[in-house]
Amino acid sequence: MSEAVVVTVTFRPVAGAHDDLVRALSAGIAEVHTETGCELYAIHDAPDGTIIMLEKWSSAEDLEAHGAGEIVARMNATLVGLLESAPEITLLSPIPAGSSYQGKL
Repeated sequence: MSEAVVVTVTFRPVAGAHDDLVRALSAGIAEVHTETGCELYAIHDAPDGTIIMLEKWSSAEDLEAHGAGEIVARMNATLVGLLESAPEITLLSPIPAGSSYQGKL
């Protein structure tokens, strides 16, 4: 099994669609939490009005299965018309520092 994978996804809502975007994203989160390998799947407001999703998956294989799955397809369909641009997805590699618990997600 591979090392855990951390992902950020930045969603930029069209003007006036912030609350609709939050509702659309929130609708599938509990379901994603049941997926194999999902350690963290949470959305946060950023000061600039974007919504940032933080994800942690037990392995690259689990992340790949999530991305190709029905839940993501349904969630993506609910985002039509709510975004200024395609979501910005960033896969991160840990640089552990400090304590083993607090030094990485």
